[in-house]
Amino acid sequence: MQISAYSGDLTTIDYLSMLVVDVQGAIRSVSLPRAYVSAKVLKEGIGFDASNFGYAQVHKSDMVAIPDLSTAFVEEKDGFSILHAFCDVWTTDGALFDQYPRSVAKKAMAYLKESGIGDDAKMLVELEFYVFDDVHYSTTAAHSYYYVESAEGIGDSYEDSPRFGLSKGYHRLGPDDKYNRLRNEVVQAMQLAGIPVKYHHHEVGAAQLEIELNFISLVKAGDAVVLSKMIIKTIADELGLYVTFMPKPMYKIAGSGMHVHQFVEKNGQSIFPGDELYGLSTAGLQYTAGVLSHALSGSLLAWSNPSTNSYRRLVAGYEAPVSATFAKASRAAAVRIPGYLKKGEARIEFRTGDATANTYYFLAAMLLAGLDGIKRGLDPVKLGFANTKETVKNIFPTGLFHVLAGLKKDFAYLAPAFPRELIDGWISLKTHEAEYVYNAPVPQEYELYF
Repeated sequence: MQISAYSGDLTTIDYLSMLVVDVQGAIRSVSLPRAYVSAKVLKEGIGFDASNFGYAQVHKSDMVAIPDLSTAFVEEKDGFSILHAFCDVWTTDGALFDQYPRSVAKKAMAYLKESGIGDDAKMLVELEFYVFDDVHYSTTAAHSYYYVESAEGIGDSYEDSPRFGLSKGYHRLGPDDKYNRLRNEVVQAMQLAGIPVKYHHHEVGAAQLEIELNFISLVKAGDAVVLSKMIIKTIADELGLYVTFMPKPMYKIAGSGMHVHQFVEKNGQSIFPGDELYGLSTAGLQYTAGVLSHALSGSLLAWSNPSTNSYRRLVAGYEAPVSATFAKASRAAAVRIPGYLKKGEARIEFRTGDATANTYYFLAAMLLAGLDGIKRGLDPVKLGFANTKETVKNIFPTGLFHVLAGLKKDFAYLAPAFPRELIDGWISLKTHEAEYVYNAPVPQEYELYF
């Protein structure tokens, strides 16, 4: 994958690839030949059928996509020069479409500024994923199975090969680490596309990798994550590999999360550092309380962990946090305050989410939850969140149906950015997914009950 920065000269490109994000958070694209890319198109955009993207009904599905050239970068592929740019989506009435993921993220940021609490929200996202050399899966009325292989010791082809074990991969080097080249090529492409990367490494599980981005503003963080996923999968495909961001692709092996470090800025300074518990300010504690209280209700988890597979990962015994707790330097807490930070550098890390989320919705909902905590003056200690032990009162909901039930009751804090039609549509979409999965028997049930 050959990527370069956009010079601003449209005469050097062959196609404009207009990137539109669907309701699940995946990138779609329509390509325009250079001869059709006029000043009018760049200003007024092109029409498309939004019903196929999941966030509009068929009877009112005509929308307009307008490219945001501040996000543009160039890819050289198959002998063609392709200019990629994210789009904003507008209705045919000339209004920004309020359900579009980038629109929701922008409205959350606008609310932050209007509230007077801050003027920016910075996010650092960690991307964890698995890489396989071969993948097969199928489900019919007569059978259901998945099969994966990795040169790091997973699958029939590698059962008798030298290997380091399923859960001993953290920071492995070659020759144990078979995917360093993949990460190097991916990170190079990400940086050329304008995505800031802090580092990459092998994760705990065999075939599990991590790429950690650096702090950027919330909307750009949403762009960076969906673009990173596209780049990772594209380069993996070029190398004959398969990538999945599923939270739990295999039984009894470490799950993949999408941890988010964050802080709110005002006048260029974080409002989170202070002299309170764990080096946080009162605002930092209140923000943490808001995030954890709306996660505990299930409402925030409906955006941060919106798949049935999310709850295969959120089980006790692994690093995935299953209770509404916060602590310093503890990776078992849902909110971790990094222990290596110096005085005045406090930030929080929400460790529960995963990459099945629509990142824009997830980050926007989390920001609104935190701001709600500040506006209501919530105290995480009084709410019992400082208790690092799991108790009956602080365990998160344990399945997709449960978190959707929480969202049905707890959605008022989302009002500044999430239209009710989007919330209702999300509940309907995810309920359908849950019914599809939970209505199907699995091989483990044959072992137990056949």
